[in-house]
Amino acid sequence: MNHRSSFAQFVRFGVSGVVNTAVSYVTYVLLLQVGLNFAIANLISLVVGMAVSFYNQGRFVFGNGSLDRLPRFVLLWSVLYPINILLISVFMNMGFGAAVAGAIALVPMTLLSFFGQRHLVFHSVRK
Repeated sequence: MNHRSSFAQFVRFGVSGVVNTAVSYVTYVLLLQVGLNFAIANLISLVVGMAVSFYNQGRFVFGNGSLDRLPRFVLLWSVLYPINILLISVFMNMGFGAAVAGAIALVPMTLLSFFGQRHLVFHSVRK
């Protein structure tokens, strides 16, 4: 993949990520508002976000939303989820509320997600 197409892919990932993150984060905050524990709220919002993400990123970003990629996608997120919970916990221990801690964790999680999806889930799909 050349530099230009890598950059275009990253831009598409960013656009898709804004949509995915908005859906996931709004779900997370709404679930916190109804009294769910942050870890449970995060898990539910992760599942909702994963469904939106798999479709958007598979088709729009990496050029293949085929269901044969779904097991790798789910496996990646089974690793990323506990990392996300750990990050949120660390930020909460630093004095941030659960909603703000979740927002701060979005930055490293976005980078980990892009790298993992590009190299482990959807690699060599779009040239």
